Amino acid sequence: MTILVTRPEPAATELVSRLRSLGKLAWGFPLIEFTPGRDLIHLPSQLAALQPGDLVFLLSQQVVTFAEPALQQSATIWPEALNYYAIGRSTALALHTVSNLKVDYPHARETSEELVRLNRLQQVSGKRALILRGSPGRELLAETLIERGVEVQYCECYQRCEKHYNGATEGRRWRDRGITTLVVTSGEMLQQLFSLFPPIDRREWLLHCRLVVVSERLATQAAELGWQDIDVADGADNDALLRALR
Repeated sequence: MTILVTRPEPAATELVSRLRSLGKLAWGFPLIEFTPGRDLIHLPSQLAALQPGDLVFLLSQQVVTFAEPALQQSATIWPEALNYYAIGRSTALALHTVSNLKVDYPHARETSEELVRLNRLQQVSGKRALILRGSPGRELLAETLIERGVEVQYCECYQRCEKHYNGATEGRRWRDRGITTLVVTSGEMLQQLFSLFPPIDRREWLLHCRLVVVSERLATQAAELGWQDIDVADGADNDALLRALR
């Protein structure tokens, strides 16, 4: 098994290092990178406008990476009287580390589908919610909260920027290195990976690789694109991906 990790840095390098320490052949090939979001300047005032008991959602670790410095710059702290929710354990831990706040998160999978199933989010009518995310983002969480009577606002804390590669050159490189397993952690990156390589590389190599993804939704998308050997990790963090790759 020779593994290509397409997730962004620094998570890609960390996972590759851990795989190599286990004696596996692995390389990083980040498909996107992150830059500060357009709404960061508004985050302190958006948090201040919320009332005790209102909801704050963090949809990735990158939210904390970019939001915390923005709050520090404005001498703002995460308000204690709000209810905080994260997409998964790693994101919850990132916020708890900088704020010491309690953060609720789904323990099954790191998806919006699991997040909206949390018991504490079933009766939330009349509350306000601030969703901290990247751009673009999925709308399932906001749509579900609105259906439950919540007033929803967004804050774009970071932007995803596609990294540009020469598909023919990269196809030769990764085929020469014998890549047989691909790690993909978002639908955006899955489509980008599929579109990057020339049709001959897709037919002869890419679609024959084992694909490790992080949700059933991604597995369905991958099958529609033509992959057949698909595994779903039990989470989106590197620990879960490592378990799937062992």
